Amino acid sequence: MSDTIEKIKCLIIGSGPAGYTAAIYAARADMKPVMYTGMEPGGQLTTTTEVDNFPGYPEGIDGPTMMIQLQQQAERFGTEVRIGMVTAVEFSKEKGGWHKITVDGSKEVIAQTVIISTGATAKYLGLPSEQKLRGGGVSACAVCDGFFYRNQDVAIVGAGDTAAEEATYLANICKSVTMLVRKDVMRASKAMQHRVENTPNLKVLFNTEVEEVVGDQVVEGLKMINNATGEKSEIAITGLFIAIGHKPNTDIFKGQLDMDETGYLITSGKTTKTNLPGVFASGDVQDKEYRQAITAAGSGCMAALDAERYLATLH
Repeated sequence: MSDTIEKIKCLIIGSGPAGYTAAIYAARADMKPVMYTGMEPGGQLTTTTEVDNFPGYPEGIDGPTMMIQLQQQAERFGTEVRIGMVTAVEFSKEKGGWHKITVDGSKEVIAQTVIISTGATAKYLGLPSEQKLRGGGVSACAVCDGFFYRNQDVAIVGAGDTAAEEATYLANICKSVTMLVRKDVMRASKAMQHRVENTPNLKVLFNTEVEEVVGDQVVEGLKMINNATGEKSEIAITGLFIAIGHKPNTDIFKGQLDMDETGYLITSGKTTKTNLPGVFASGDVQDKEYRQAITAAGSGCMAALDAERYLATLH
């Protein structure tokens, strides 16, 4: 092994709430963490305007500011935050082995422990009008942003359990919810379908797709098309929620780490341990259930503690 290659005690991949919390704990444990931020420094929260559900902010805080503060807190204890994208990994299968990490396609480092906090990316419809109004009424998280649409008319796109759950959640706080399902049936479980059917202010439109999100600065309405009849229609809404799934950012780990059929990393029991020694996963990359900033932060803390305990067993 070359002496010139940089050796890192604790390498953190990703810079959302999970990554930064892991960094804070790892730095305080003298693990001298190095973090590579990835393409979206700050993670999904940087695309969110107001964060009102993270404890400790009685007035709320905007996502980008919160991530800057988390970074400053991690750096205060000695975390080295580097702008860069991890493009390849070669994990050791041996306990105590060094993990080889390639950054930006060329730079190589080796690490004793790796904490993966690469998150998941919400899937969107891909319409220009939808992308233009992200943060202006278009959201991929009803639990995060539904509160801002209290007593207003909103729509949700999706047909699975998550979409059904978010639709009924929104129905509790919004005046009306229109659910757009692309096919003539819902994919959601029968129990969730019954819950949708029994919610009076929730209407389901089958065979319906969004043609355009209407609005200049904020969402004002939807242009829709019935894909069976070709009939076009419009509704006035102030919020559009996309619930067509998430894609975990795990492509570079394929073939080395255990994942489920959608690509979420599998961790052991209540820990953040992956199937390889010294490699840990925290946040949305391994959590498809909760997907909240606070749960991601909690698992980032767990990953740093797991990594610290792992290092202690090597001496």
